Amino acid sequence: MNAVFLAVAVMLGLSLARTHVVISLLIGALVGGLAGGLSLAKTLAAFNTGLTGGASVALSYAMLGAFALAIAKSGLPHVVADLAVKRLESSRGQTRLKWMLIGLLAMASVMSQNLVPIHIAFIPLLVPPLLYVMARLQLDRRLVACVLTFGLTTPYMLFPVGFGDIFLKQILLGNITKAGMDVSGVNVMHAMAIPAAGMVLGLLLAVFVSYRRPRHYVLGKIENAERTHTHVSRRSLLTALFAIGAAFAVQLYTDSMIMGALLGFLVFLATGVVRWREADGVFNEGMKMMAMIGFIMITAQGFAEVLKATGEVEGLVHASADLFAGNRGMAAFAMLLVGLLVTMGIGSSFSTVPIIAAIYVPLCLQLGFSPLATVSIIGTAGALGDAGSPASDSTLGPTAGLNVDGQHDHIRDTTLPTFLHYNLPLMAAGWIAAMVL
Repeated sequence: MNAVFLAVAVMLGLSLARTHVVISLLIGALVGGLAGGLSLAKTLAAFNTGLTGGASVALSYAMLGAFALAIAKSGLPHVVADLAVKRLESSRGQTRLKWMLIGLLAMASVMSQNLVPIHIAFIPLLVPPLLYVMARLQLDRRLVACVLTFGLTTPYMLFPVGFGDIFLKQILLGNITKAGMDVSGVNVMHAMAIPAAGMVLGLLLAVFVSYRRPRHYVLGKIENAERTHTHVSRRSLLTALFAIGAAFAVQLYTDSMIMGALLGFLVFLATGVVRWREADGVFNEGMKMMAMIGFIMITAQGFAEVLKATGEVEGLVHASADLFAGNRGMAAFAMLLVGLLVTMGIGSSFSTVPIIAAIYVPLCLQLGFSPLATVSIIGTAGALGDAGSPASDSTLGPTAGLNVDGQHDHIRDTTLPTFLHYNLPLMAAGWIAAMVL
């Protein structure tokens, strides 16, 4: 059996059996390395090499956690939540409030990829204070997870701005060009429009079909985890708004989430909203809040390095293509399926494209796919699995915000719903794009 397929299958199987994602990734990496012909020492060496690649990401999330807790301490998110609670007093306004919340979360997650590229940093700021309102509205958190994951994934697939500029122009088109195909005349938005439409279809199914029914949550657990009412001074609110603006500006200027979050935290210290003697506690608690995401991202980088070291990604692609020799439709399906498997294991579309592009481009040329169709196939193959992977920050971020009270399971309530609602429509839409472009 192919080592890449086996490693991903073991990791996913263990995750579904409620084994912690970090342990699942570790065991999956060991199984994949040994099955791929690597010795135990070489498997561990490859894994350790990969760990260093995830260190800066983990530190970024730790700093964002500390900044998020400082903002929460200012009371700004709770002011938003308290305004929403007041709207609950009107029975007529409940339905309107529900759609306002869904719209707010969708807009914030979309903007976090392009307009204000902070990725998942907004989730621990915005979501926990709104859990009480969601519970009063009996809003299914699986729906919220699907809305957040849609906004974290679809914009970078379609719009070449912010994270989309990195994914579409630098990584996708850059690696295809490096692999030997001229894509200078390709409109990347045209290439990815049909796959993005598949994501929209999945979102509509989640919102209007799968999770439209009420779901009950224990209000007492939320009240223990989050303040549901708070008095906030105008000074704290102004400081919070200034700190957020300063952090965003520094992040955009330096292209560093670490520097942006650090400056934002220092603003709270300098103004006294976070007292100096409380700084250690706030910083530590904030880091703990995002620590799980950081450790999973580090481990996923090690897992990815082991998959590369086996050299069996190429074998998996060619074996799949040989199975459907001469049949463009089945070959396109096989390439998309391999992309899904690789991204599900690695947890990052941005890391998958460089792995598969060098293999897919010659294959697409051989099968007669146009440059536009090739961009669509590789872009979709890379994006497949980002929604629905246990190790992806697009699923870990929503879980971090929705599970502060322990009533939202990462696998059952985030990973499985996002996998079903996004990967299946995206697979179908990517295949259609490959056939018609």
